[in-house]
Amino acid sequence: MKFFTTLLLSFIALLSYGQSTVLTGKVTDEADRFSLPGATIRITEGNRYTVSGQNGSFEFLDLPEGTYTVSVVYLGYQPLERKITVKRGQKNNIDLTLVTAANTLSEVVVMGDMLKGQARALNQQKNNQNISNIISSDQVGRFPDANIGDALKRVPGITMQNDQGEARNIIIRGLAPNLNSVTLNGDRIPSAEGDNRNVQMDLIPADMISTIEVNKTLTPDMDADAIGGSVNLITRASPNGQRISATLAGGYGPIRDKANYTAGLVYGNRFANNKIGLVFSGSFNNNRFGSDNVEGVWDQDDNGNVFLQEMDIRKYDVQRIRRSTALAFDYKINEKHMFYANAMYNWRDDLENRYRVRYRDLEPVYNATNGITGYTGNIRRETKGGIDNSTNKNARLERQTVQNYAVGGEHLFGSKLDLDWSANYATASEDRPNERYIDFEQEDVAIGQNLLNTRKPFITVNEDPSNFSLRTISENHDFTKEEEFGSKINVRFPLSVIDGQKGRLRTGVRLRLKDKMRDNIFYEYEPINEVGSLSDVPNVYYSGQGYQAGEQYAPGYFVDRNYLGNLDLTNGSQYTEEAQAAEFLALNYRAKEQIFASYLRWDQDFTDKLSMILGARVEHTRINYTGNFVLDEEELLGEVNNKNNYTNVLPNISFKYKATESTVLRAAFTTAIARPNYYALAPYVSALPGDTEIQAGNPDLNATYSYNADLMAEHYFRSVGILSGGVFYKNLKDFIYTYRNNQYTTANFASDFPNQQNPIPAGENFQFVQQRNGDNVDVYGFEVAFQRQLDFLPGRFLKGFGVYVNYTNTNSTARGITNSDGDERTDVKLPGTAPHMFNGSLSWENNKFTSRVSLNYTSSYIDELGGDAFEDRYYDKQLFLDANAAYKITPKFRVFLEANNLTNQPLRYYQGISSRTMQMEYYQARFNLGVKFDL
Repeated sequence: MKFFTTLLLSFIALLSYGQSTVLTGKVTDEADRFSLPGATIRITEGNRYTVSGQNGSFEFLDLPEGTYTVSVVYLGYQPLERKITVKRGQKNNIDLTLVTAANTLSEVVVMGDMLKGQARALNQQKNNQNISNIISSDQVGRFPDANIGDALKRVPGITMQNDQGEARNIIIRGLAPNLNSVTLNGDRIPSAEGDNRNVQMDLIPADMISTIEVNKTLTPDMDADAIGGSVNLITRASPNGQRISATLAGGYGPIRDKANYTAGLVYGNRFANNKIGLVFSGSFNNNRFGSDNVEGVWDQDDNGNVFLQEMDIRKYDVQRIRRSTALAFDYKINEKHMFYANAMYNWRDDLENRYRVRYRDLEPVYNATNGITGYTGNIRRETKGGIDNSTNKNARLERQTVQNYAVGGEHLFGSKLDLDWSANYATASEDRPNERYIDFEQEDVAIGQNLLNTRKPFITVNEDPSNFSLRTISENHDFTKEEEFGSKINVRFPLSVIDGQKGRLRTGVRLRLKDKMRDNIFYEYEPINEVGSLSDVPNVYYSGQGYQAGEQYAPGYFVDRNYLGNLDLTNGSQYTEEAQAAEFLALNYRAKEQIFASYLRWDQDFTDKLSMILGARVEHTRINYTGNFVLDEEELLGEVNNKNNYTNVLPNISFKYKATESTVLRAAFTTAIARPNYYALAPYVSALPGDTEIQAGNPDLNATYSYNADLMAEHYFRSVGILSGGVFYKNLKDFIYTYRNNQYTTANFASDFPNQQNPIPAGENFQFVQQRNGDNVDVYGFEVAFQRQLDFLPGRFLKGFGVYVNYTNTNSTARGITNSDGDERTDVKLPGTAPHMFNGSLSWENNKFTSRVSLNYTSSYIDELGGDAFEDRYYDKQLFLDANAAYKITPKFRVFLEANNLTNQPLRYYQGISSRTMQMEYYQARFNLGVKFDL
């Protein structure tokens, strides 16, 4: 670290020498003045070239005085050449304004808005040095995607796990969410979840982001914790002139027959002779919907009979309100120095009522020949809600916020040294105040199971609300918060070992300081006066009519949410209060992480076709975690603190070969890591002697280390399109899985926890559950993609069609996983590895009308490993069909229509085999109609 710091500071001291200078400029669209990122700018006198950045700007360092021909090439635009004379000591700046290609050119058609968005994305993707996929805001707007997660599921190799019908957790190339990273303008987004590092992709509205970069291979200057890939969300930069854009829409969710509302605003401009840039974005979405959900847990007896051990029927009513604001500012002192600041605040309120009937502790009744004649069990009817106030509104409020604030600068010192720096503070939290539950129970009930169709099993029982007595009333407050401070500084200067070829050396240092905590509290309330039965309190009844999983699933009677919300639980004359340590004590923890990184990256062109990136990154991690040792769920034996540190060296080499101006071949051999989830590292111990169970955290977990190999070929069409294909392979060392041991003894505990009180009596065996490192995993597959405007077809109408399709195949083999008896399992796949992923869309566009029909398919895959194959949990296949259209009434005003989930695709899990349903949750389609005004 000291070496890199010294090296960096030494280079900052360099000033220009000799007669060389710097040429700067910007590439823009002539028609709308939008910046054009990813443009190739070349000086024809010699092999000098560069690529425009996110705001269209570019620079040539160490350029000798003289007259040059500057050319720029951009997919979908006419090539441009300009002459310029550069001299040392003067302002050397050139603005390059491009015109869309005329339809008289071969293979090119006049571009509408949809194709312009694709052009910006594909130009960036083509000129990136690593393997990546780019989505521009214009592309996102042409799909009916409300949040970033829904937009990302269109990318090759990406599938999303849903929550309440919206894409939430990202899986890249079969690697689970905790093996990927999500950043905002290059800075890691903290997680609002209590136990993991996952970023909630449904938290950020799609219209708040300018560009989405999916980096499938890393370069040394990128944070290394992204084995599957790194998703970088780039907010809007200041425009080149005034821009005002507004969106207003209303929608309809048929599952609860509710209206939805959406609004958005963007204002940007430049001031003070273009030195100061400012852009403000705001978004509001109020979505009222719900879901119909059935869940089951399966068991198997000694005779091989498979039956439901537990089953839920659930009805959800949800109101999800998103608010998002962003502000970006830049101050251009001169052509060599610029400062910027940006801020983003995302705030989502999730108001939910859940009505759940649970058939639990289901035990078979056997006849004399061990045949099952029926079942007995308990029935619980639970209402989830919240206090009756202005925020909870008788519902469970889950308030998630993510904030990011950053400042930075970009500087040129002399003609040879390029420096950039930044500092950021980010925080994410999840707050669930005054969350309430009330449930009534009937015990020892004769229950039937209809298992003729195990995809849709159901319970048969006669129920009467007067037979249900009060079991519990509770209120809890759950709070999780993560904070991260980050800073970095990078320098870049010319360094080529081949005469006449471009070479650059980059180096830098990075600091990340993270704090995470979960602080939950849970109380139960006992009424002083007898409540009576479920029929004696205000209640509601939901029949099976219209229930999406089937009318045989009638939710039935529940306590009314308004009654629950208005209970005066803090009134000591009506209720006694008791904290339930079993619900929170083992869950609470505190975590601190410090990450120090430095890197060296060398970019070298060998010819005008072949280039290389060679380098390495070093990341040193220090952790300090505190958890609780809890006996029998409620006795706190003390806090447990653990400190650890480790260093990862991450070499990297990649090659890029431009076979032609339109064809690019890429190869990369890289390394990456994934740090364990927070709660997995927390040094908690939860011992349940009555159940002979122990669960524990594992602060000694190693970060998963991955060796990656990638090959990719890309052919770009001048008419704005791409044909690509590639293969990838990853070998993961020390991957993390859930370890189960049913033969855990007092000697095992003494060995694993030598300084803790031993809860296991001599001679007894407990079940022990802990996250542990496995041996290694191989992940491999291939992906192909085709995107093109069908301009080669005859006639103006047919030329308006465009096709977008991609397919990814992923497989894996995991080693070092044991079952609950301690035996190694064979033929096990890494959770999250979906074998087949397919996206397809057909679009049509002219100067006024655009439309698109989109299909997204993901095959089933293992989601969570159980104690054996029977307990393994799988995420079932998904098929989504979406459609949208827009019509320009004037060049500045358009109307649009969107429809999501026309297939009424449920979220479905199954246990062991595909016919054994664990969960099926239905959402129905959603519709949206709106207008957009854009100056």
